[in-house]
Amino acid sequence: MNIYVLVKRTFDTEEKLSLKNGQIVEDGAEFIINPYDEYAVEEAIQLKEKHGGEITVVSVGGEESEKELRTALAMGADKAVLINIEDGDQYTTSRLLAQYLKEQSPDLILAGNVAIDGGSGQVGPRVAEQLEIPYITTITKLDIEGEKVTVVRDVEGDSEVIETSLPLLVTAQQGLNEPRYPSLPGIMKAKKKPLVEVELDDLDLDEDDVEAKTKTIEIYLPPKKDAGRVLQGEIKDQVTELVNLLHKEAKVI
Repeated sequence: MNIYVLVKRTFDTEEKLSLKNGQIVEDGAEFIINPYDEYAVEEAIQLKEKHGGEITVVSVGGEESEKELRTALAMGADKAVLINIEDGDQYTTSRLLAQYLKEQSPDLILAGNVAIDGGSGQVGPRVAEQLEIPYITTITKLDIEGEKVTVVRDVEGDSEVIETSLPLLVTAQQGLNEPRYPSLPGIMKAKKKPLVEVELDDLDLDEDDVEAKTKTIEIYLPPKKDAGRVLQGEIKDQVTELVNLLHKEAKVI
C-alpha cells in the first residue's frame, strides 16, 4: 500500500507564546508536529504493520521543518519529502501538495483534521478535490480490506459509518489512536532514512500559481475576563440575586 501523510510544523501551544506587532515571536518558541497530524502518522504506521506497504511523510515549509519530518521518520515512516517554500496560505499548501502527489499514485493519504495554529481544516479536502479522489474528514476509526474501506466519522457528538474505496484521503480526529513516542533505535534509524527536498521548479509551478489567496492582518490575545462571583446565603436568596444580576448587569434576561 502506497501511503502518504501530510504533516505540518506548528507552535507548541503548551509552551508560552509571545506576540509582537501583531505577530508570534518565533525566537525561543517551541515547534512540534501538529498534534492531529501525529494521529495521521500513527494510523499510517498501524496500517503498514497490518497490510504492508510504504509510508511517505510530506510537509510544506522551510528547511526548519526537517526536524518534524525526522520525528515522523523516527516514529516509523519510511521516507520524507519537504516541499521547500516559506510563505503561503492554505491555498498555497494544498496546491503544492496536490501537484506533488499527482505523480505519486497514492493509495491512501492521511492528514490531520485541523492545524492547531490556524484551525481552518482546509488543506486535506482541498488536496483531495484537486486530485479528484474522495475524502472523509474527522475520522475516529479506519478499516481497510482489499479495496474496501470502512470509516467511522465524528459528527458533533455522534458518529456515522461510511463505506468507500481506495484511493482515498482522510483527516484524523482525536480518538483515532494514541501516537507512539519515537524510540531510541527509531531516532537513530531516522537519521539514515531518505529526506528529499522539492523546490517550486521541480513541480512545474511558478510563484503566480501558488500565490496566497488570504492574508493575516493581525494576531492578538483574547481580552481578559473579569473574575467570577460566588453567591452567598440561602439558596432562595442566591436565586433572587442571580436573576437580578442576569437582568441588570449581564442583560441577558
